[in-house]
Amino acid sequence: MEMASDAALFEERVAETLKLCQNRREPPLVWAAEVLKCLDTAGLGLGLPSVELGQVLVSHLCFAYNSSCMWKFLDHALSSRLLSPLHVLSLLTSRVIPHRWSQPEAYRLYLELLSRYAFSFDLVESDASKERIIKSIDATLQLSQTYQVNVQELGHTMVLFFFSIVVGLLDSTLDDWGLPVTFPDKASGVARSGDYLNTDMESKGNKNFRQSEHRDQMRRTNSFLAMEVLGTITDNRKAKVLLRLVRLNMPENFDSLLRRIQFLEAHKLASPVLKSANQLLVRFSANIRGVMDFEYQLNKRQLIGMLLHIGSNKPVSGCNSEAALSASWVSFDIYMENVMDVKQLPVKSAIVVLSVERDPLEGPIPHLESRLCILLSIVPLAIAPLLEDEVDSCNSSSQGGREFRGVGIGYRHEMDRKHHASRKHGLISSLQVLGHFSALLCPPSSVVDAANLAAYKAVGFISNAKNGKDGLSESSHVNTFAKSGIVVEGAPQVPLLPTAVPCLKHFQGGNMRHLIVEACIARNLIDTSAYFWPSYVFASVISMSDSSQIQGSPWSTFMEGAPLTGSLVDALIAIPASSLAEIEKLYHLALNGSEEEKLAAAKILCGASLRRGWNIQEHIVHFMVKLLSPPIPPNFTGTRSHLIDYLPMLSAILFGVSSIDTVHILSLHGVVPEVAAALMPLCEVFGSLTPTSNHKSTMSEELSIYMVFSSAFLFLLRLWKFYKPPLEQCISRRGGAIGSELTLEYLLILHNNKIVSTSDKPVYIDFYPKLRAWYCQNRSCIASTLSGLCNGNPVHQVANKILNMIYRKMTKTGASSGSASAASSSTVTGEDTYQRPVIPAWEVLEAIPLVLEAILTACAHGILSSRDLTTGLRDLVDFLPASLVAIISYFSAEVSRGIWKLAPMNGKDWPSPAANLQSVESEIKEILASVGVDAPRCSPGDSTAMLPLPMAALVSLTITFKLDKSLEYIHAVAGTSLENCASCCPWPSMPVIGSLWAQKVRRWHDFIVSSCSRSVFRQDKKAVAQLLRSCFASFLGSSDTSKPPFARQIGVVGLLGDINWAQQATHRSMAPGFLYLRSCRTIHDVQYVNHVIVGLVSEFAQKMASRWTSKDFPRLKSGESSLSLTTAKVRDIAGLGASLLCVTGGLQLVQELYQETLPTWLLSAREDEHGRVNSVSHITDGYAMAYLLVLSGSFVWGLGAKPSLWAFPVRARIIGAHFDFLAGVMEGNVSVGCDTDTWKAYVCCLVGLLVSLAPDWVQDVTAETLRKLAKGLRGWRECELALSLLERGGPGTLGSAAELVNVID
Repeated sequence: MEMASDAALFEERVAETLKLCQNRREPPLVWAAEVLKCLDTAGLGLGLPSVELGQVLVSHLCFAYNSSCMWKFLDHALSSRLLSPLHVLSLLTSRVIPHRWSQPEAYRLYLELLSRYAFSFDLVESDASKERIIKSIDATLQLSQTYQVNVQELGHTMVLFFFSIVVGLLDSTLDDWGLPVTFPDKASGVARSGDYLNTDMESKGNKNFRQSEHRDQMRRTNSFLAMEVLGTITDNRKAKVLLRLVRLNMPENFDSLLRRIQFLEAHKLASPVLKSANQLLVRFSANIRGVMDFEYQLNKRQLIGMLLHIGSNKPVSGCNSEAALSASWVSFDIYMENVMDVKQLPVKSAIVVLSVERDPLEGPIPHLESRLCILLSIVPLAIAPLLEDEVDSCNSSSQGGREFRGVGIGYRHEMDRKHHASRKHGLISSLQVLGHFSALLCPPSSVVDAANLAAYKAVGFISNAKNGKDGLSESSHVNTFAKSGIVVEGAPQVPLLPTAVPCLKHFQGGNMRHLIVEACIARNLIDTSAYFWPSYVFASVISMSDSSQIQGSPWSTFMEGAPLTGSLVDALIAIPASSLAEIEKLYHLALNGSEEEKLAAAKILCGASLRRGWNIQEHIVHFMVKLLSPPIPPNFTGTRSHLIDYLPMLSAILFGVSSIDTVHILSLHGVVPEVAAALMPLCEVFGSLTPTSNHKSTMSEELSIYMVFSSAFLFLLRLWKFYKPPLEQCISRRGGAIGSELTLEYLLILHNNKIVSTSDKPVYIDFYPKLRAWYCQNRSCIASTLSGLCNGNPVHQVANKILNMIYRKMTKTGASSGSASAASSSTVTGEDTYQRPVIPAWEVLEAIPLVLEAILTACAHGILSSRDLTTGLRDLVDFLPASLVAIISYFSAEVSRGIWKLAPMNGKDWPSPAANLQSVESEIKEILASVGVDAPRCSPGDSTAMLPLPMAALVSLTITFKLDKSLEYIHAVAGTSLENCASCCPWPSMPVIGSLWAQKVRRWHDFIVSSCSRSVFRQDKKAVAQLLRSCFASFLGSSDTSKPPFARQIGVVGLLGDINWAQQATHRSMAPGFLYLRSCRTIHDVQYVNHVIVGLVSEFAQKMASRWTSKDFPRLKSGESSLSLTTAKVRDIAGLGASLLCVTGGLQLVQELYQETLPTWLLSAREDEHGRVNSVSHITDGYAMAYLLVLSGSFVWGLGAKPSLWAFPVRARIIGAHFDFLAGVMEGNVSVGCDTDTWKAYVCCLVGLLVSLAPDWVQDVTAETLRKLAKGLRGWRECELALSLLERGGPGTLGSAAELVNVID
């Protein structure tokens, strides 16, 4: 009550003072002095600008004392900062606009004050006054209620105030012009409705108010004046900043403003008043749309500002050489080469770009199917979302426009539609230009027929069109030749079948472009108008289209209900399916058909449909994974697992997908976690069964429980690196596996994350006790030697049975069993079957480490010969193929321990590599020398090669395996693990092993030598550093004319080479980047790679800057164009570094880069070794580091706001920690050791790149940290850069960003 009485007393004193000054006709200055006395008397003199005074003045102006003297005094009080313009304008807005019709004079004066003081946002020094102003404005304009935010900062209030003014004035003007459209959103807290019904009564009682011609004219002109004021205040640069803050942080509110603009434009022609205000509307609309394209003007007078202004997308004149143009694609080329390495199975679906297909690089395995999968399935699937997102955006915008009486498409919709059109046009243009590169389009021999059929489809389509047919009849749909993997849903189909190939033996018009175009048509990326592109097909062959020669399709026969007989099954296996319906029918047959139908359907699905059904490949993969987890039949009863009833089907699936190429295809489609989860119950069930000797199917195909278990178990273990030594299996302090190797737990985490939104239940290893027990035992075996088991233990009893089996086989076969190539068949006689133990597979695997320890110890003490050891190991693998896993794990662990004696590879006890060892070593040395790496010391020529005993046993075992495609599921495990195990041995173990395998398979000699050269980099840090330096030098070019022409290539060609692996090996030289990509995942200390790459990026960036400023190159200093060339080169250097870093260690190394490597680099002092580093070099150094950091992060997290579930918290934590470090330095809490120019360039360029390339990352940083960084940037006079950072920080920094509006020009 006391406060209310004080306020009333103050208001009364002010009113009396104002009335007295008005009667005396005092000038405004005297008014101000008298009012200040009132403030002092009330104890409010120190709290200027005064909130209380503003409320009193506005309350009297509206409208009891509405006189010109009062308005003049109000103007003076605002200009002298006696009152807050922000506060007074908000009070006037809430009172004048609703009464603009009855008080046109007040409305006119209000508009003049608004145009004059709209941007008088001087900061209030008094915290008490600031708080009262914020609360008053919030309550007056209802900001918190309207925008659903908590307004606590003056800057935040400024943004919402200005936006409310703009929308409120616009809405009130629409009302005045007779366009009272009711929008569904409440974009402003301003009450816009005019007092039209009360215009017959003046506020002073004059009932002739409506007849006042003067006031009517004023009302009409006020609406135009309001529109003019809107154009004036929105044309201001500060206005664009404030509206941009709304657009970025409150996009739905800004969209409401855009909808009002589009409403005006839609009614402009129909409304006479809008026609007369056309120029005003055009100006205002242009100002609002200008906010969409508004960019801050960085300080271009400084080199840092020029670097940021140039940008990553600006064309660089004079940089049109082939090497320079290809350099920007280096990251994609590196990713393509990396994703095609079958030794690493990616757990995420491959998102790749179109790349030139190379000849097979892996030597013995072509991997053509997985390469075609990339080109014809993965790439179209990756392109489709890019186009669909734009279509969805356009549709949503269009639907939003329809709510407003046919407004039509809006500005944003127009931009989205143009963007979509440009993307699709770019795709079409690329496909058309692709036809100019005929030398690159020659199809591999295995898909020549498919390419010819794709071309002939276009021929038939054109021929039918010329004959007046609308495509083809509906009945011809099932006869489409797309059984080769080509189908167009919803488009007319050409009746051409794979069985019609003999009819087209003279047609040779198909190439890879036709297959690519068909893949794009099938995904609805383009339409069949592509058939009419110039030179797509030649006119001379169009007349060849004759559907009378078309024969029936086996798939149409199958869909018509024909039984799956032998000949039909063979045909369906050889010809890929073309439609989802065909795959679905096979899937249901595999689950619900007879035993014969289940087996046949599984074989068909694993045939050409899986490998070459590119247009529906993702669906085939999906059904394949589902078949690995068949459902429980409706009428199933009993205690045994229902999986046993599916044994024939599961066996066919497991062996059908076990090839290296097929597993790679599954990984490219990103189903590795799902496959792992599906294989675990199979391993648990079939590994727990006791096998029988007569378990046969009705199709007379013997199905061994051991074989089914082994195929599932080996398949599961191929998905993670079970053979890694303990150091590489340990978990780092941040929770990630060192070297980014997969673990079984990690695969299950990925699987469970994918099914969060589904009804599927999560999978954990604890659900499978047998598998979990072996998993724990395997890790214990790797980590330490065997201990704790007594002879009476059941495991020992099983081990004794296995040993008896092995020794019985040795005794029976005698000397013949010692032949390393004798035991090659898994088919055994009845006597052998009787003598072999009949125990579950899990019990066998549990006992194998004891068996291996026993026979290896016996061999080491001369009790067991080396040949008998090899024969025993091979017999063990024949008995249970899954035992290969235990053998590899045990031998790999024993090799890493280094406790076994060396075995002489002399040809007597063990195989001898002497025949070609020196040749292999010499060739390895040549390859390493070609990439600038010093080769390690080779073995003396007259000494016997030696290997650790476990290594000698393992390589001797692998040599006994036949090179049979049916054993590819064994080779896939043995080959990779053998190479890994050999790399752990001291040099020259790998050349010895390579020599032995080169003797076994002579046609693989070049490939084996090239593979052996990779082992050097596993533990030799010096070699790794030399190879990385060669990568940078070859990419940027070398001035050393003594090097061969191949080594003097630059760009992507110099880095990765332009010839295939075999030719590189034949010439005893290899592109350094290609060698690094095939070696990087075996590097032991990947953290070391981070430091090397950062050092090389810094070194080569400084060299480029030194060259730009060098007196020897005056042309390079000719302005921004030359700086653009230098900047582009620096970006290429950083891009190469980021690409190599990510393929080496992925997220682990990126995390290390953010949290340790770059902070350490910034904190460390570096001396100028050459004495030529200038300030420009330092600045370029900082720019390169910033670009390296942003690009590395974008590779692992992406640039969007919504990364994967696991990546989002990791990204926020890592980026937040790095920016906390930067803020600490900016505050002076930490001192950097690098050059000051480098530090400033790094921070400014990092902020600039982040807000322009990855703005969504900014919200991962706390608001407090962003304010600290912005304060430091302001200290460097980088005010607009600071503003661009704060505006991306979300609502938490919106106020701080708005408070910077007064410091920009």
